[in-house]
Amino acid sequence: MTQSSEATKRFLAGAERLVMQLLSLPGRSGQEGQVMEFIARQLRQAGLPEELIRFDKAHQRSPHGGEVGNLIVRLPGTMAGPRRLLTAHVDTVPLCQGARPVRRGKWIVPADRHTALGADDRSGTAALLATALEIIKRRLPHPPLVFLWTVQEEVGLYGARNVALGMLGKPRLAFNFDGSSPEKVTIGATGGYRMDIAIYGKASHAGNAPEAGVSALVIAALAIARLQAEGWHGRVEKDGRLGTSNVGVIRGGEATNVVMPMVELRAEARSHDPRFRQQIVERYQECFRHAARQVRSHQGVAGRVTIRGRLDYESFRLADDEPAVLAAEAAVRRAGGQPMRAISNGGLDANWLTARGIPTVSIGCGVENAHTAGERLDLRQFRMACQIALSLATGEAR
Repeated sequence: MTQSSEATKRFLAGAERLVMQLLSLPGRSGQEGQVMEFIARQLRQAGLPEELIRFDKAHQRSPHGGEVGNLIVRLPGTMAGPRRLLTAHVDTVPLCQGARPVRRGKWIVPADRHTALGADDRSGTAALLATALEIIKRRLPHPPLVFLWTVQEEVGLYGARNVALGMLGKPRLAFNFDGSSPEKVTIGATGGYRMDIAIYGKASHAGNAPEAGVSALVIAALAIARLQAEGWHGRVEKDGRLGTSNVGVIRGGEATNVVMPMVELRAEARSHDPRFRQQIVERYQECFRHAARQVRSHQGVAGRVTIRGRLDYESFRLADDEPAVLAAEAAVRRAGGQPMRAISNGGLDANWLTARGIPTVSIGCGVENAHTAGERLDLRQFRMACQIALSLATGEAR
């Protein structure tokens, strides 16, 4: 059912009010309770029965714990068609704490230049909420629908990874609203592997007997230097295969007069090719273990290394004729855009939803410079994303 121009204006104006309200709410990963309560309250006030507003227990299966699980709203269809899932994550990165959104021309930006905005992914959250409210209030015809607001995306996709599949009702088409241009239809994404690396040396007095110690920091430095020199850190390209790796966290030491006895590092490896990603991981393991054998005290005592790894998310690529891909592209065209297929080098909720049997396309909402103090939301693109969401939810884009 095509909306009138006046109805569309009211819908988009309401979506802009919602995104401003949502951007003002705190809700870093694991602390999403206030955001979820806002969404649930809006749905109740629109007349949605309480029994249709349900939470799963995804947070109880996350290593981060958390205040609340995913919010799931499942609407029976008023017209025939395969069930459709629309999803977005509600958590933001720590840099968004204290953010105050302000509108400047066609942009929404943070008032404080030291905080990020949180449009990643409160813009997607708002697009879904505006769509659900429009359908409920105006009783728009629609196929069977599920709205899914996930938690803890930013710290490992734990909401999507642990979502209660039985509560979703086996959707056949799924659309994740998260990212930059709404014309970009993301049909695949890289896979990511995390490593927790612990290096154990031997403490000694750095002034009186440094030769008696084994510096864990020197072991780390030698390993990282070798990875960099051999092309295994940063952008990794070997024999036509591509990937990335990064040592992003390093902690150790308490005093300058003690040879550092322990260092803890956190690193990652990514690639669209699972075998090549594993090769990067194995190179990390070899370089750190070799460095530990190299650094010894004057008595011949060497360091040692332990490496614990885990798959954060597996890579995927949807088929060109996947129904969700075709429906997303049709919805972009209906909103006046030109769809462009893309592959992401970052992880998305779509990675885990697809891995769990729900092929999922990701659509941007107009976010620029996410996770930085320069983050901003393009309102023109945000409006387009809202129109795309409503078109997909009502089944207009087939």
